[in-house]
Amino acid sequence: MNRLTCAFQCAKERGTPALVPFITAGDPDLDRTEAIIHTLTAAGADVIELGIPFSDPMADGPVIQAASERALLAGVTLSRVLTLVRKVRASNATPIILMGYYNPIFAYGTKRFAADAVAAGVDGLLLVDLPPEEAQELRCCTDPLDLPLITLIAPTTPRERRNQLASAAQGYLYYVSMTGVTGTARIDTTAIRAEVENLQAVSPVPVAVGFGISTAEDAAAVGAFADGVVVGSALVKIIHQHRQSPTLLDEVKNFMTAIRIGLDNSRKTR
Repeated sequence: MNRLTCAFQCAKERGTPALVPFITAGDPDLDRTEAIIHTLTAAGADVIELGIPFSDPMADGPVIQAASERALLAGVTLSRVLTLVRKVRASNATPIILMGYYNPIFAYGTKRFAADAVAAGVDGLLLVDLPPEEAQELRCCTDPLDLPLITLIAPTTPRERRNQLASAAQGYLYYVSMTGVTGTARIDTTAIRAEVENLQAVSPVPVAVGFGISTAEDAAAVGAFADGVVVGSALVKIIHQHRQSPTLLDEVKNFMTAIRIGLDNSRKTR
């Protein structure tokens, strides 16, 4: 069993959803990104989504867009992100998913990237602008290496296509909780629950929910039915707000610990 499958299975066995925080690699810098990853693990993260900085992150709201811009200005590249993952792997077994856009991978070279990602210790890819119909060139390189390409499903995805995508999902299925970009609106948990339960009925892999989850209360509400809960913009905002403070890691740990407690309590009254 690989690290990613094990993480979701372990969460299921303890009766809680998996906690999946998102951060942008290189914001505020790569050394502190490494320290933040270890802090997230200590705070109870089950899987970590590590954003690859990109110049046109069209699915991301202003908070993550700004984080990408800062990282790019600091000289963060895909190669340096892979080096970061390799360093983390020396002492940390938490699954790491690289999340971003296809262009940097295409420019790097798909075959070379797949091999380098697996060698570094990457556990999966989530590319928001690569529809399954266009992914074959990449999957020819990732599938033989058992590097899952994680699928996103939005509220606007037609029902027939949702079922088709869900039934062929790898790693975990990412359900986008709302229309629009990350970190810009509140979520409707009643509507999300119905959609997630429909996906769970046809998906061979766990279903995680992201976009718009910013508090422990949000996480607990979604965690009552989702297999995993993704927290991104709220965490990226905290990192930026405290980037010049010696308490940065404490702030990250405190925030994520509160989310973890919310998730751990999310199913006690079911």
